[in-house]
Amino acid sequence: MGISIASSAVLIDLNISVWTARKLDKNVSKEIDINKNTTIKAGNYNKHILAGSDQLEKITKLAGEIREWHGRQTLPWSDTGTRLLPMSNFFDYKQQLGVYEAEFQSRINTFIYEYPNIILGMAFKLGKLFDRSEYPETDKIAHKFNLKYTIMPVPETKDFRVDIADDIRNEMQQEYQKAYEGRVEAAMSDAWSRLHTTLEHMVDRLSGDDKKIFRNSLVDNALELTNLLTKLNVTKDPKLEQARQALEKSLVGVSADDLRDSQGARSVVLSKVNAIMEMM
Repeated sequence: MGISIASSAVLIDLNISVWTARKLDKNVSKEIDINKNTTIKAGNYNKHILAGSDQLEKITKLAGEIREWHGRQTLPWSDTGTRLLPMSNFFDYKQQLGVYEAEFQSRINTFIYEYPNIILGMAFKLGKLFDRSEYPETDKIAHKFNLKYTIMPVPETKDFRVDIADDIRNEMQQEYQKAYEGRVEAAMSDAWSRLHTTLEHMVDRLSGDDKKIFRNSLVDNALELTNLLTKLNVTKDPKLEQARQALEKSLVGVSADDLRDSQGARSVVLSKVNAIMEMM
């Protein structure tokens, strides 16, 4: 019997686009070729027509933050970027995505409001590189940014319906089932990989003597992962849950200050983490 997670997860496509505000300057590209005595078109000069714009940079940084968060909250599914979102994490995901959507739109609105003044500033900052015709009109700027998502059910083999001979259809169903199970295994492999990476990082830090390496994030990130893995364990893998619980218990009552100030505390946690890795 094949693996089925159709009732415990959905698929999600998240697409975020941000205006790069970069333009190919053909004149400058030509000047460079001439100054360097090239006999062919050797390259292109792409200029940032909003270089130094804090408002645009804030939108770009937020987009990167959302993408990174989205990757942490979901599991890989397809090469096209579609991700697997466990239903156990669905409502928390949707709530935080709503917060991000509102902040994303707020920063876009601020940028659009300041856009005419930003262009005026670019006239001074870019000097001879400034070309007003390269800047879209204000009413077209909103279309340069977008955040959208599509939620879809996880298809199962029984959903495979085509009007062909039974033997061919059965063969195709078997191939699809194999690919389906491969994707589930890849998703769970990603969850295991996150745990292993965290444990390796902890071993590396706990084995050192430099107190400065014990940042609060060492403990905070590990605890955040133990919470997230309860939602990402879509196949209810008992071994993953066992390892997750072991890591969670090893950090009960432990703070970064404890690890910085006490060699004994570091040794105790290191021993527990090593035991988890051996178990894995």
